[in-house]
Formats: sequence, C-alpha cells, structure tokens
Amino acid sequence: MLNHAIQVAMQASPTEMTVLVTGESGSGKESFSKIIHALSRRKHGKFIAINCGAIPEGTIDSELFGHEKGSFTGAHEARKGYFEVTDGGSIFLDEIGEMPLGTQARLLRVLENGEFIKVGASKVLKTDVRVIAATNVNLLKAVEKGKFREDLYYRLNTVPIFVPPLRRREDDIALLFRKFTTDFSERYMVKPITLSEDARKLLLKFPFPGNIRQLKNLAEQISLLEQEREVDAETLIKYLPEEKSSLPASIQGKNDKQDPFSDFSEREILYKVLFDMKKDMTDLKKLILESYHSGGLDQNIMKKHENLFEDMESSSHYDDNPNSSKNLPLVLENLSAKKELKEEKESTRKNYGEDIIEDIIHEEDDHSLSLEKKEKELITKALKKHHNKRKYAAMDLGISERTLYRKIKQYDIQ
Repeated sequence: MLNHAIQVAMQASPTEMTVLVTGESGSGKESFSKIIHALSRRKHGKFIAINCGAIPEGTIDSELFGHEKGSFTGAHEARKGYFEVTDGGSIFLDEIGEMPLGTQARLLRVLENGEFIKVGASKVLKTDVRVIAATNVNLLKAVEKGKFREDLYYRLNTVPIFVPPLRRREDDIALLFRKFTTDFSERYMVKPITLSEDARKLLLKFPFPGNIRQLKNLAEQISLLEQEREVDAETLIKYLPEEKSSLPASIQGKNDKQDPFSDFSEREILYKVLFDMKKDMTDLKKLILESYHSGGLDQNIMKKHENLFEDMESSSHYDDNPNSSKNLPLVLENLSAKKELKEEKESTRKNYGEDIIEDIIHEEDDHSLSLEKKEKELITKALKKHHNKRKYAAMDLGISERTLYRKIKQYDIQ
C-alpha cells in the first residue's frame, strides 16, 4: 500500500495537479509533499510547509495572502504572504481541515485563477503556486457538517494519496528504526544500535499509535540512553509504553459484536444510568404521594407500581440496615399485610358478632403461636447447623436471605 502511494506521488509530481494527502497524524504526510516538490519542475523554486491548525483564525489570511500597512491593529508595515513569497514554487498546507471557512474561499480563488488580494488592499495579485494539502480528518464528513467547503474539497482532491499507518507497514518498522538509529549515531557520535531477534519481533508487534514520529522518538531515546549497543527484548520493553485496551470496537476484534454496549461510549452509558435513576425516583415520589392521599398503602397502588421493585424482589440480599432503601419492598409488604388483616377482622365482626369473633381470634392466635414456635425452632437449628451464616441457613430452609433476616428480627433470635 505504501509503494502504491509513492508511485502515485511520483506520477503526479511532473504535473501541475493539486494533491491531497490523507492519513493519520505522524504517518509521514509531509515527506510526500517534499517528494512531489523534489520531482517536479518547481524543484528549484521555494517550498514552504504551513500548519493551518497552528495559525490563529484572525491572522491566517494575513499569513497566507499578506496585508497592507494599517489594514488592522498592529499592521505597522506591509507584508508579503506565503502565496506571494512562494511564487513559482510549492506550498504545503498541512491540517487543511482546520482552515476557517473565510480563508477557504480565498484559497479556492487561488486554485481556480491564481489570484488573491492582500488584507486591506483592493488590488488583485497573481501567483503561480503548486498546492499540496494534507489532513488527518475525514473531509467528506466535515463537508456534511458544514465545516469545510464542498467545492474546495473536490478542487483539492484532484490527486488523492492515502498514507497507511505504521501498524499496517510491518516491513517498514525495522527498516525505519535502523535508519533513525544510524542518523542518531552520527549526530551523537556513538555506535549504532542493533536489535536482537527477540527485540526485533517485539518491535514489529507494537502498534505504534504515534506512527513514524513515535518510532523516531523511540530510536533517539535508545541511541542516547543505552550503554549496550545491542538491545534485547527485556531492554526494549522498558521504552515501549503500555498498550491501551480501550480501543474502538472495530479494532479490538470480531467478538466485540457480542457486546451489547460496544456501540456506546462510557459517557453515553453513564447518562443512561442517570436517566433511569431519575425515572425511578419520579415513580417513587408518585407512589408515596398516592399512598398519602389514599390514607395508606393498598394492593392496587402496589400492583400499579410493582415495576419499581422487580430488581429488589428478585435479589436474595437483604441490607443489614433496617432503614435502608433496599428493604423498602419488605416494609411495604408488611404494611399492606397488616392493613389487610385489620380489614378482614372488622368485616368478620360485622357478619358474625363479637363473641364468635373473639373465639376465632383466640384459636387463630393459639394456632399462630404454635406455628411461630415451630418456625423459630427450625430457624434456630438451621443457624446452629451453619454456624450462624444466614446465607447457607436460608438455602437450607428454602427461603431467601432477606426473609430469614426478617424472621430473625421478628422472633428476636440471638
């Protein structure tokens, strides 16, 4: 893929066509602009490389096209712009996607007619400049968002060249590393660095997110800091930063498709959780308000809002703090049961009379006491058997740990 990019650059060099070089930051886009200029008929003319993203928006027009004296505050004298200075040569506009829209319109006129006007002037000037542009952003998406002119994009993209990232050029890694270490050995007057076989394999496996710039920095560090001129894998790994695991889903692998959250960023997931919490709080407020107006909690209200406690009911954990919000379903359950029992007793009294009711109540209480006694004995035995570990005692009794906790409180089991 790199050979194809170089071939396209060589074929486009003798022509006057505008070239757009795309690729990740640090992948060597500026080197292609120098190759094109060196092989063109303008090789004896001037070559200027400009980073559009590094020039403030208020001064970029003046930098590129020049200005007249007094055209703005601080313009104490007239100044020539880069397009006037490089007349007959080539100009490299790096990070073209960062150029303001107003400047883009001026650049389009230069590309179409070779004409420009200085800031604060009215006279049209002519220039003969070969423009080579580069960007690490998707200009088509920038066009859709209205951040880049569509007509300028198609005018720049006469000859497109894509520079692949270093991680897709394994054969170039070792070659470039050897080139850089040789250059630095001459600069620092030291013996060139060589890699052992295991170090070479480690170097080829590293993804180099910073591309050639990162590889060059690595070569310079090792050339300057290492006493031993043959570097093994153990030494090399000290200079390689730890790889980040939070890569985009498309890079991590095919298995990421099984992850339901692979299309969401961490911030989006957090927002979703917060919105869900807000909804639950709103529903809970409605529940409390309805119960207040109705004079208590009844089954209709509980059924209406039972979705609030689905997750809590399915959990086997009961918070040790009785006032915890996690225990709210049990509190509501007890209140509802007590209200039902009271209403049932009042209804029975009306139908059968006080004497009969009292006998029934005594019988129920005696029966209830005997059941409670048996239940208390079983719980006590289960707790002793499992050395007071509620989780295993609850499993043995066939009840949830939350229910067991409630029973322990009810029977005051120590």
